[in-house]
Amino acid sequence: MFGMKTYLVGGAVRDRLLGRTPVERDYVVVGATPDRLVALGFRPVGKDFPVFLHPRTGEQYALARTERKTGPGYYGFETRFSPDVTLEEDLARRDLTINAMAEDEGGAVVDPYGGRRDLEARRLRHVSPAFVEDPLRVLRVARFAARYAPLGFEVAPETLALMRDVAASGELEALVPERVWTETERALGEPRPTTYFETLRACGALRVVFPEIDALYGVPQPPQWHPEIDTGVHTMQVLEVAAELSEETTVRYAALVHDVGKGLTPREQWPRHIGHEEAGARLIEKIAARLRVPNEHRELAVLVARWHARVHRIAELRPATVLELLERTDAFRRPARFERLLLACEADARGRGPELRARPYPQRDELARAFAAAAAVRLDAATLATVTGPAIAGRLREARIEAIRVARTT
Repeated sequence: MFGMKTYLVGGAVRDRLLGRTPVERDYVVVGATPDRLVALGFRPVGKDFPVFLHPRTGEQYALARTERKTGPGYYGFETRFSPDVTLEEDLARRDLTINAMAEDEGGAVVDPYGGRRDLEARRLRHVSPAFVEDPLRVLRVARFAARYAPLGFEVAPETLALMRDVAASGELEALVPERVWTETERALGEPRPTTYFETLRACGALRVVFPEIDALYGVPQPPQWHPEIDTGVHTMQVLEVAAELSEETTVRYAALVHDVGKGLTPREQWPRHIGHEEAGARLIEKIAARLRVPNEHRELAVLVARWHARVHRIAELRPATVLELLERTDAFRRPARFERLLLACEADARGRGPELRARPYPQRDELARAFAAAAAVRLDAATLATVTGPAIAGRLREARIEAIRVARTT
């Protein structure tokens, strides 16, 4: 194109070879300069290195470049771009071999690092020892593992060893919190989000980026309620069920952190965890502040941590207590969020070993009926004409309690 060599790179090549439709298409241009691309109508958008948008398609084109480590963390790199940088040099700086392939304008695949072989072997393998220079790659590999686990992909042992080296080096502490959350949220949206956290734990990174989750492993729970016993194991089982029930990352995140309060229980109180709900809600607020978790995720997670035990016991509660639960969770103003809360609670109830995995969760339907009945209540004109102020709220509350009672008996 225009006398320059242009290659489709990265995920688009990988996905095509996997028989998947690429989500986005990125290109590398070899043998060009920024001025040359601007003269051809490309619009520059990159701040740290030259990235351009195609004048007609809007797709991203980047000049071939190399990177050199100059400092800690994700941003500690010096970038060099020049017309003499080769395609192979550009591909060498990428994280995994399956992401280090290119396709020329004739459709031929350029694969200098064995990406196609690793695709066939279902293996996530690093391109070069320079992998350790970017700590974010630890999270990215874990995320790719979560995406491709259903296809049988596993992290190569030698790559996992490098991930352990990064986790032990202290480099993960230099990651910008927003980057950690971005990778985590994207992982929560993958087909098997549990693999992300399991991979991070396997390389020692979980205790750095999510110490609250790592702390749950080895913490026992009462076996009569939790046949899986270990709280960390339970958490992964809950997240797995949540992923089956909902594609929304808000629900999956709430499932992930619903029991973090149990990691704070003193050993002498094990396996009981009195007050873990409120302790967990406070801890979730701290996690949100540290990682800049969006409000939508934070709010739902706090509600699930605080109220999941009461939702499980809905059949034991008086109609007035059920109404209090609806009010405290703001169900009447935020009905969609309340439905997400019920999904996360169902995941918690069913994420307790294979025998309980398929059991029904009638609490969800019962609360949904109670909510629908209470939400449908309207005071008649005669009542509104005879009462004012706080008395109206009292009458509405009485009518809603009665509606919940009737809904339970029909």
